[in-house]
Amino acid sequence: MYPSVIEVIPCEDYTLSIAFDNGESGILDMKPVLDFGVFKRIKDYEAFRRVKVAFDTVEWDCGVDLDPEYVYGKCKSITVVAKTEDH
Repeated sequence: MYPSVIEVIPCEDYTLSIAFDNGESGILDMKPVLDFGVFKRIKDYEAFRRVKVAFDTVEWDCGVDLDPEYVYGKCKSITVVAKTEDH
């Protein structure tokens, strides 16, 4: 089972900054798919920036969503965010 997306932030270069529930985070580059099928709906930046987390993955209000396996598998530079406890 793949980690759930808990936060997504759109960037001006058509990448998404994504945080997962396992403490990892990464960057998903959407540019390679913007000319294909339903992804043409988010080629306009105003549509692209209306991304949100829904059902543990990434979704846009125009009906485009991403498979959780794709999101996790395609994220670049996945890093673990260190958690600190206050003492």
